[in-house]
Amino acid sequence: MTDSGECVAIIPAKDEAGRIAATVAAVSALPQVATVIVVDDGSADGTGALALAAGAAVVTHPRNRGKAAAMTTGADFAAEHGWPDLPLLYVDADLEQSAAALGVLADPVLAGDADLTIAVLPPQSTAGGGRGFVVRLARNGIRELAGFETTQPLSGMRCLNRAAYTAAQPFARGWGVETAMTVDVVRAGLRVLEVPADLHHRVTGADWRGQLHRAEQYRDVWLALAARRGRALAARVRDRGGRDTPP
Repeated sequence: MTDSGECVAIIPAKDEAGRIAATVAAVSALPQVATVIVVDDGSADGTGALALAAGAAVVTHPRNRGKAAAMTTGADFAAEHGWPDLPLLYVDADLEQSAAALGVLADPVLAGDADLTIAVLPPQSTAGGGRGFVVRLARNGIRELAGFETTQPLSGMRCLNRAAYTAAQPFARGWGVETAMTVDVVRAGLRVLEVPADLHHRVTGADWRGQLHRAEQYRDVWLALAARRGRALAARVRDRGGRDTPP
């Protein structure tokens, strides 16, 4: 889908056949969006075909490579197909009709008031099954490494200009991508803005699948933060001529 919009919407998706068409339709209708790209990350349920039928451009990973890889593939596709400079609007595939509220993320970036915007979601209709361990890990790590206070550090709905995208490269692996992105963009001296957005999506439950998902999130966020702590330490050592002394 292409029109006169000013940003590129990228939707990483895996096994979202029941929701992807509605999400694509809602995002496509946004006046801020020039094109919608769905990255089918190894789905086994026809997600890609349904996204294509709904009007999105579709790029397919034959096997699942993880969220960060899908986000990078979408940005690369946009750059290679005529949108190398437009801001990127990242969209979770399960938002369905509520994705129509995503314009509030694009507007500050398009107006030049922010380099990265992060959606802050309202309470969801179904309560999740987690205890906040991953959120606290991410929030505390962002505060420690970048001095930035976040409300929803794991929020996947984000809009960023190309300067912010470059600052966040390479993306951290898997589920650590959002936490690492925030740290990297803030530390690059760019502007980050959290924006309330009336978005609703599927909430991870408390069953074993949900707990496994949270364990994977915790691992990836921990690894992303550890890598950035290592870089910060290396920079301090370099600045002090090889002497690791307290700052």
